[in-house]
Amino acid sequence: MRFEPRRNKTVSPRTRRLRVTGGALCAAALAATLVTGCGQDSGDKTAAETSEAAKVLPNQTTSPSGSPSETAQLTAEQTERKELLSTVKVTADKAVTTAVGEVSGGKLTDLDLEGLDDEDDDDATGSPSPTGSASPSPKASGSPSGTGSPSPSGSSASPKWVAEVVEKDGTAHNVTIDAVSGKVLDFSPDADQSAADKQELAAQIAKATQTPQQAAKVAMSRQKGWVTSMALDENDSQVLVWKVDVVSKGYNKTTFDVDAVKGTITDEQIDED
Repeated sequence: MRFEPRRNKTVSPRTRRLRVTGGALCAAALAATLVTGCGQDSGDKTAAETSEAAKVLPNQTTSPSGSPSETAQLTAEQTERKELLSTVKVTADKAVTTAVGEVSGGKLTDLDLEGLDDEDDDDATGSPSPTGSASPSPKASGSPSGTGSPSPSGSSASPKWVAEVVEKDGTAHNVTIDAVSGKVLDFSPDADQSAADKQELAAQIAKATQTPQQAAKVAMSRQKGWVTSMALDENDSQVLVWKVDVVSKGYNKTTFDVDAVKGTITDEQIDED
């Protein structure tokens, strides 16, 4: 699973309460005026009714507007991110170092975190692991403490970092790393590469002067959290960028485009689901 705005223009509960309260106050005032105009013998009755209105109206102004916990509830996507965060022990920057170490002279071009028990790798990306010194939890090695963490030795059910590392000539290698133990689970060349693919990758890594770690640091300077994905690619304007996904402490995901030459953020998209 890869981590991936709707405006409601309806009147807020607070506004509705104010309108109701205002109307009730006016009605009470009008009722009091009409009753006192009927003569002296109705004075006691008027006083009693006014007293009862005073008891009711304050209760209306303090009627509940909804439990605060409702706004704090996580969406399904945010819950998935939170659950995966609790299992990850290997940070993105450590995964980069491990992956690049498998290919002499190679450079990382793609890194994604796959979730637990995902059968389809293409849909299984997405999760959180802070990068380097920008880790939001100084006591953890890259992920907040949580329940149900897998065994430190790792397993087939553990989350995994899947990386692409490219040689100078454009030859790509896939490296799979256990996100709990940090062990390399698989290493193999990309057998589906064409000559054009190699040429394109070779050109990209030669042009990119910003490392993935530097791009992640730039993204984290804008949004603290956990880096869950990094990919070297061209944007719609044909500018070479690092696309960096960062999951915040509120478990929202923001995708930053960081210029792979200048090191500046050129775009950011927030996924609030």
